[in-house]
Amino acid sequence: MNFRWFHIKATCLALCSALFAGAQGTYTNPVGDTPIRIGDPFVLLHEGKYYLFGTTSSNEGFQYYTSEDLVHWKPGGWAWRKTETSWADANFWAPEVKFYRGKFYMTYSGRVRGSNPARMLVALAVSDRPEGPYRDLYAPWFDAGYSAIDAHIFVDTDGTPYVYFSPNGKKDGYLFGYISGARLAPDLSKLEGEPVKLLEADQPWERINWARNRCNEGPFVLKHNGKYYMTYSANNTGEPGYGVGYAVADRPLGPWVKSRDNPVLASKLEIGVSSPGHNSITMSPDGKEMFIVYHSHADPNNPRGARVMNIDRIVFDESGRLRVLGPTRSPQPLPSGAR
Repeated sequence: MNFRWFHIKATCLALCSALFAGAQGTYTNPVGDTPIRIGDPFVLLHEGKYYLFGTTSSNEGFQYYTSEDLVHWKPGGWAWRKTETSWADANFWAPEVKFYRGKFYMTYSGRVRGSNPARMLVALAVSDRPEGPYRDLYAPWFDAGYSAIDAHIFVDTDGTPYVYFSPNGKKDGYLFGYISGARLAPDLSKLEGEPVKLLEADQPWERINWARNRCNEGPFVLKHNGKYYMTYSANNTGEPGYGVGYAVADRPLGPWVKSRDNPVLASKLEIGVSSPGHNSITMSPDGKEMFIVYHSHADPNNPRGARVMNIDRIVFDESGRLRVLGPTRSPQPLPSGAR
């Protein structure tokens, strides 16, 4: 056994045991009093309250949920809903919300109205409130000449905004997706410069169905101890090999280097977890713990069916490696600071 990794696991288990002993309660995945059926979950923490967005009604728009503790959620209605004049008509996927310069900005993907063959692009909507309603600001937001999904805004510590997204399509009989990034104008109105390819499917775990699928998608970027970390998903969400990996860079646009520990979140069918992926990351109510928020199949035997939301802890070891303490299906301590 690798003693270093044994020490990390023992430390994590000790931490969780201590938290468990002092916690007021527990949660069990999938979270929610009734499991929330949602894909691509994104959680925004704003002024002590959590807002959940995701793929909920792919032909109509996005509903939202609110929570005080990241575990118990209340439905809140529509955050964004298509109209007769909307730029897109279906395939409303993967909304994310960023609070920036006093406004809330939602990125999302949609199928361009009337496009044949179908073409996906991303849009930027805005609201004065985290729950919306959101109105389209730039729709589509940008068009680099190819389909694009899964837009994610990251604002660096110096205030510079960036966007990460997945060019996506089909060629030679297989589905492809890779992750690109670009600097944004300060007002978020446009890309500043051409997008840069950052990641593509190239690790062994990402090649399990190479003849049909070669995808990296769902980027999420954070900064930790001066390094940039990107979590992403690989393979196809409708297949058991879907999971989460991460990469590290010294600069927002790379070069990005994938971890040799990938995947850091993968199916665990023996406990009922199938295809965990397309994550976001948020903090516990008291800001002391970090959580990964992700979907998995509601029924592990039906990978093309509904998806449900899960949360698990993320830690960094002393060398800066990212670890997910999951997936879990057993009772876990409530997030620290939850009442």
